[in-house]
Amino acid sequence: MGGEKGLLSSLRAGSLTLRNRVVMAPLTRCRATDDRVPTPMMAEYYGQRASAGLIVSEATVVTPDGVGYLNTPGIYNAAQVAGWKAVTKAVHDRGGLIFCQTWHCGRSSHSELLGGKLPVSASAIKIDGDGVHTATGKKPYETPRALETAEIPGIVELFRRGAMLAKEAGFDGVEIHSANGYLLDQFLQSLINHRTDAYGGSVANRFRFLREVVEATVSVWGANLVGVRLSPNGVFNGMGSPDYRETFGYAASELSRYGLAYLHVLDGTGFGMHPHGTPMTLDDLRLVYKGTLMGNCGYNRETAEAAIREGRADLIAFGRPYITNPDLVERFAGNHPLAPDSEMSTWYAGGAKGYTDYPAFAAAGA
Repeated sequence: MGGEKGLLSSLRAGSLTLRNRVVMAPLTRCRATDDRVPTPMMAEYYGQRASAGLIVSEATVVTPDGVGYLNTPGIYNAAQVAGWKAVTKAVHDRGGLIFCQTWHCGRSSHSELLGGKLPVSASAIKIDGDGVHTATGKKPYETPRALETAEIPGIVELFRRGAMLAKEAGFDGVEIHSANGYLLDQFLQSLINHRTDAYGGSVANRFRFLREVVEATVSVWGANLVGVRLSPNGVFNGMGSPDYRETFGYAASELSRYGLAYLHVLDGTGFGMHPHGTPMTLDDLRLVYKGTLMGNCGYNRETAEAAIREGRADLIAFGRPYITNPDLVERFAGNHPLAPDSEMSTWYAGGAKGYTDYPAFAAAGA
């Protein structure tokens, strides 16, 4: 590819130099312990994929009150920090970089996962749909409790503490998960946020919670080692607001002021598109966001190369291809075929099968 701009060219993102523009997207795989401690198997999994320009960890809760799934990892105690240290070492030993994606599920949870407490959200509006997997089976979504105004600074502090613990665990930066219908997205979107306090109403007010989390995280890491994830087009977890263009245009414009490492946008519609208009594109966001822009959702090598070559994106995150192709970068570099898509039954199965047992191209005997 020589010196031209493309997937395999290097990029300065924030204060880091990425050796290529291929990002491993955050992928929930449910392989942590019941106490949400990362395992040696997780260190092997991430280490296998360290040739990515950047790995974004699976979503990692900053508090036990923010969980929404079984066996997802946390970043709120010493045991979890120790487990993550093994993960970050495995990635660094192979020359890779890894950010921790910090997370609070909000209403996308169930009281059985929260010690009997109701999930929380911007407003007391439940998710329509078939429900949440718990230790005793699938349960219907519950109507969440609207957070009191006085509680919000405490959650901001949990994100700040999670950022501190991520630094202790050896991560190279932090990505704030404000997408896919989780707590920060619930505050940002007017569909769910019906509040009348300083965190509701206008788009500026609805952005306030995310702003405070960004500023708390930046206070730990500096802006150039912090990313933010947004999903303007998505319907996951019952999202999709009529004023999505105003909301996400405003959010991107405000985030542009910080000099972040990147803005990570699910611009594709692989998880569905809400019915309120046409998808927001990276071109739309380029008009208001002046920093490094990462696209995600449904890209293949050809569409990713085109997005970078034409200046729509600086980085492209790949999700499902990284499940079966731990050497995705090497396959791109050698023009090798990708392994077939994985069986969904192994995505959250808990063991090594369908997790660490996918061979690199040469080892596959191809």
